[in-house]
Amino acid sequence: AVQLVESGGGSVQAGGSLRLSCAASGFRFCEVDWSWYRQAPAKERKFVSSITSHDNITRADSVKGRIAISRDNDKNAVYLQMSSLEPEDTAVYYCQLRRHNCAGLLIDDETWGQGIQVTVSS
Repeated sequence: AVQLVESGGGSVQAGGSLRLSCAASGFRFCEVDWSWYRQAPAKERKFVSSITSHDNITRADSVKGRIAISRDNDKNAVYLQMSSLEPEDTAVYYCQLRRHNCAGLLIDDETWGQGIQVTVSS
């Protein structure tokens, strides 16, 4: 089974930076799309950024200019570099993996990470 493990969260002061990591295991030779979402307390889960297997990048308007998403296919990992963090960025961050093509097999499934807390204090 596909498994995602997130790391890199924690507490930071406003204006600081963090890099979130999400490492996948349980599959090989797949074309994948990655996304990051976040969910603040008592709020709905919202899209943050994504990167496709073709390296197309999308970012939410709320984080443009403050985040950078990147991918390491050899490590089956995705990263979210965040800077100029604000208290409004406080949330649980989730990575999402979507598989499309694994060794010639047409696969379309979705896996979520466990979520990792980011807390930004003023």
